[in-house]
Amino acid sequence: MAYELSHAERLRYKRHQDAAYQAGEEAVTNLQAALALADLALPSLSNDGPVGCRGFVRLGGCSVTLANRLAEVIAAGAHALQGQRL
Repeated sequence: MAYELSHAERLRYKRHQDAAYQAGEEAVTNLQAALALADLALPSLSNDGPVGCRGFVRLGGCSVTLANRLAEVIAAGAHALQGQRL
């Protein structure tokens, strides 16, 4: 026999799903803004909706050139952060 959620449990689950979706939207916006600072854009970047009550961002595909440029920017940022910690 399957367990059926109570009304309160369904509402709580929906609130978690809504919050996860919103977190995904915010993460997409933040990542788009950060990429724009480096004059980069991931063409397929999108909110993929909640997965298990957690936000999920689809990064999508990109060209080899963009992937290599993104790797350079991430590495440079990581090196800068390491330098700040010293």
